[in-house]
Amino acid sequence: MIFTKSTALENQKSDPPKLSLQYEQIATDTHTLRSLDWDRSRFDIEFGLRNGTTYNSFLIRGKKTALIDTSHLKFKDIWFEKLRQEINPTEIDYLIVSHTEPDHSGLIKYLIELNPNIEIVASKVAIKFLEDQIHQPFKSRAVKSGEELNLEINSSSGIEHRIEFISAPNLHWPDTIFSFDHGTQVLYTCDAFGLHYCSEKLYDENPSLLNEDFRFYYDCLMGPNARSVVQALKKIDSLPTIQTIGVGHGPILNFNTQLWLNHYREWSKQRSTGENYAVVCYLSQYGFCDRLSQAIAHGIGKANAQVQLVDLIASDTQELSALISEASAVVVPTWPIKSDSELQSNIGTLLASLKQKQWVATYDSYGGNEEPIDFITNQLRKLGQKEAFKPLRVRDEPNKSVYQQFEEAGTDLGQILTRKKNIAATKSLDGDLNKALGCLSGGLYIVTAKDNEGADSRDGAMVASWVSQASFAPPGITVAVAKDRAIESLLQVNDRFVLNILQENNYLHLFRHFLKRFPPGANRFEGVELMNDLAAGGPVLSDALAFLSCKVIQRMETTDHWIIYSSVEKGNLSNTLSKTAVHHRRVGSNY
Repeated sequence: MIFTKSTALENQKSDPPKLSLQYEQIATDTHTLRSLDWDRSRFDIEFGLRNGTTYNSFLIRGKKTALIDTSHLKFKDIWFEKLRQEINPTEIDYLIVSHTEPDHSGLIKYLIELNPNIEIVASKVAIKFLEDQIHQPFKSRAVKSGEELNLEINSSSGIEHRIEFISAPNLHWPDTIFSFDHGTQVLYTCDAFGLHYCSEKLYDENPSLLNEDFRFYYDCLMGPNARSVVQALKKIDSLPTIQTIGVGHGPILNFNTQLWLNHYREWSKQRSTGENYAVVCYLSQYGFCDRLSQAIAHGIGKANAQVQLVDLIASDTQELSALISEASAVVVPTWPIKSDSELQSNIGTLLASLKQKQWVATYDSYGGNEEPIDFITNQLRKLGQKEAFKPLRVRDEPNKSVYQQFEEAGTDLGQILTRKKNIAATKSLDGDLNKALGCLSGGLYIVTAKDNEGADSRDGAMVASWVSQASFAPPGITVAVAKDRAIESLLQVNDRFVLNILQENNYLHLFRHFLKRFPPGANRFEGVELMNDLAAGGPVLSDALAFLSCKVIQRMETTDHWIIYSSVEKGNLSNTLSKTAVHHRRVGSNY
């Protein structure tokens, strides 16, 4: 059922409300309280959401009752109103905290005020985070892999709800635990296996509707911790058959559970195979460090390089030492001037574990009280490491353009790590085949895109040649975009962009400008004459022969490119006498 702040959705034909609740049974003695955030358009590391999101809580009733997670603070009034309709909050014995990110823990403080006797069950790290977050005493129990919480037998159903816990650090926070109810075979995973998709449909009945969002969510949040995903999957494999996965975001996974598990298995295996990887260190719950580190890690992953996010606050010393010493590159945040003994110990371990010939880089945490970035950069230089990219300085609260700069810096580092592998792959191509592929010619185009949503914006541009018309009605085109292109993140489904068609005999200045390597965060359009209001999606180049304003409809993945199919919404031609500039290659192994 749906519950909203204003009405119970009496008119199902009306537009969905901005915020609503859904309370449904998902297993015996088990209900979900889903907070539907229909209009949320950005999340976490500033990646776009085209279908909103949900924050899912779960209520399990044995002889005792447990609530798994709460919700975002924005749902406070209607969430507690609905909870009270279903159960007296004082009758909830346990609150299982999967992890402490505010979108899942935003109401814990108020739940404790209603029920001071509730016992919080979470990882040791999560309990420490909560103490710093809510600033009030509470009963707690720290759990780790293999430990259980027995809710005992529900007298009506006869089912014993025995909850087994699995430690799953870095998915995607260091404090994460999974919970498995042996009585119903439901696995509760919070962020893992979720997706940002807001719909009244409770379950994953139609995978084709969810695939794009599921993969995008994995790439942004889970891919940077592929090694941790692999370890978590090994622990899950030891459980009995999983019937349902109660995720923290999106529809409950029930109809295609093995499909989603296999996707994670396949993608994580691909990302964690091989020896070269980058470690991106961060400080959980400090400044903007979490999000900034995720942006760097996401950029590294776009270049098909391996990456591991490591929390300097919560990491085990031995694990930290092993990850740092074996990495090909290490990215370090600025840390607080006044650090506690555990953090100081881990910082010492970090510096002691760095090896010669590693690539290193630093970035501002923007926590307001950290060591100057130049001081830390100089410390690293004295150790003799190579600089992966210039220090990333954050002078104001991070906005979209800052996150884009961090992602682009990560992509540059990823390209460094994969350079030898890519060269070897190019050389392995059969010579005759390589020359034959080079006979495929194409036009010359500049793709431009601009995200104007919100108070700030980000933009991008790239030279394209692999462009083709793909449909007549409606008119549609395909563009091949390398996965490590900065503009790729602006070409998600429902995004808009402009295809600028270059003209013969008047294209070299544009071709050379956009073909050059831009440093992270650089303005790609500086010195280029533009028409900014002519088309939705991005600027039109004044010297282009023609332009097409396009909307992304679908993306198909290949090994190193995304094939972007888009409908053409608008277009115009500036010179009826000119022809399109044409690109002829000598070989097929490069552009």
